[in-house]
Amino acid sequence: MAEENKDSMQQVSPEGGPVGQELDAAGKSLAEALRVSFMILKVIMVVLAVLFLLSGFKVVESDERAIVLRFGKVRGAGENAILRPGWHWIFPYPIDEMVRIPVEKRVNLAIDSFWYYEDPKDLLPDGSVRRARIGETLKPTKDGYCIVRGEQTEGRIAAGAGSDYNIVHSKWVLTYQITDPIRFFQNVYVNMDDIEPGQNYADVIGKNVEPVLKSLFEDAVVRSMVNYTIDEAIASKDTIPNNVRQLLQQRLDEIESGVRAAFVQMSNSIWPRQVEEAFIESTKAAQRKETAIREAQTYQDKMLNEAVGAVAEDLLALVLGEKEVSKEQETFLWSQLAGKAQEKIAAARAYRREVVESAKANAAYLQAILPEYRQRPELVLHNIYVDAIENILGSVDEKVVIDNPTSKELRIQLNRDPAIAPASEEKKEGSNTKQ
Repeated sequence: MAEENKDSMQQVSPEGGPVGQELDAAGKSLAEALRVSFMILKVIMVVLAVLFLLSGFKVVESDERAIVLRFGKVRGAGENAILRPGWHWIFPYPIDEMVRIPVEKRVNLAIDSFWYYEDPKDLLPDGSVRRARIGETLKPTKDGYCIVRGEQTEGRIAAGAGSDYNIVHSKWVLTYQITDPIRFFQNVYVNMDDIEPGQNYADVIGKNVEPVLKSLFEDAVVRSMVNYTIDEAIASKDTIPNNVRQLLQQRLDEIESGVRAAFVQMSNSIWPRQVEEAFIESTKAAQRKETAIREAQTYQDKMLNEAVGAVAEDLLALVLGEKEVSKEQETFLWSQLAGKAQEKIAAARAYRREVVESAKANAAYLQAILPEYRQRPELVLHNIYVDAIENILGSVDEKVVIDNPTSKELRIQLNRDPAIAPASEEKKEGSNTKQ
């Protein structure tokens, strides 16, 4: 019975062979195909794994620094978190992600917030604006400007304390640089959604950072300019920009931005166009004032140097009581006198010596004639009188001798003959001839 069932289950294939043999051949072919497919799949997986690992090699350029984000958080701390230029390996995305930040690159940011509105249709070929288009007043909704304080009479005082204000237009250029990648990445917001295919983090830094820098810069300009006059704002090219840079850097450090304000330049500054003529006249008057002050100062210095010498200012302060010095210093200052003052002092000393010597000579003469005067006083007095008359008449150009003193009428011609030269002039001519 079993043999009958076995024979009945066997069938014949169309080619005359049994169906079981064909199934065995198909199974072997399928198994071989699967084996080859699995081998190819393994090779592909190995290749993909290798490529996946190789994709972790990243390069940091010479002008960049990089930080690694592991699952969105900065890997490492301090200097260890910063990757320097060269090749580095990190776990491929999505485990690690490298953010490159340019630290050597300096970026120039032009700021025209304080400049008046310029319509391209109103500009002349030389860049100036048509006068007819300027208008009588400023338009605060369009024209940018900054407030500066007015002139003061006694030194620099705080704005609002006895001073008025003026308006000035200015253009600025800020040069900034990222110096601390960690602080910059953590404290300065950069919208990652702005990164388009083919771009990286560095490509969108400017778009996200410059609005913040512009706002902080404008605040620094407003706080700085109010401490200066319009003349200083127009003429100063270093002082005000340096002050603005310091205020801006202070704010950047307060928010730990990791950004450094490398350089600030005020590229242009001008008074309001509506009052240009008045400001030009005011500028000319200020220039004339400064010229007069400089000339007066120069004249003062010249006169002091001619009169006293190099120690003029110190001696003047000493005489006026504005300076206190020791006796040794005072003696030294007076010893350094020069110029006309020294000449007058020398002449005074010579005159003093002359008077003293003359007094000594007269005293000696009187002592010498005292014994004779005691014996014959009238004779001594007569001789003294005669000597005095001789000295007096010897220096007189013309002499009038009265022959008859008993006459009641005396006539004297006072207007001398111009042909007669005085004796003093004759002596001068004689001395000049000898020379």
